Amino acid sequence: MPEISASQMVLLIALMAVVTYLPRVFPVLILSKRRLPEMVEMWLSYVPVAVLAALLAPALFVPEGVLDFSVTTNPFFWVSIPVFALAIITRNLFATVLFGMLLIALCRSLLA
Repeated sequence: MPEISASQMVLLIALMAVVTYLPRVFPVLILSKRRLPEMVEMWLSYVPVAVLAALLAPALFVPEGVLDFSVTTNPFFWVSIPVFALAIITRNLFATVLFGMLLIALCRSLLA
């Protein structure tokens, strides 16, 4: 593999930053002065929830590539239930994360 000079590395990082930044900024610039139809706004409101579910589901249900609901090998699934309930009730991100961390620490200490 050829060596990359410092100036090439800086240029590469700058170009990667531009490629990362542009797809995020263009929609904001284009859509900031327009009012989206109510149906589109409602549909877009579900995107964060769908992305979070897509990220969490594999880790909670199939952590080792196999469906697992055992308390000893997959405590994350069981801890997620009261944590999810707390998130719905309080809508407080800090309290939810803290509660989840405490429950996981408690599970690990009890199961160790």
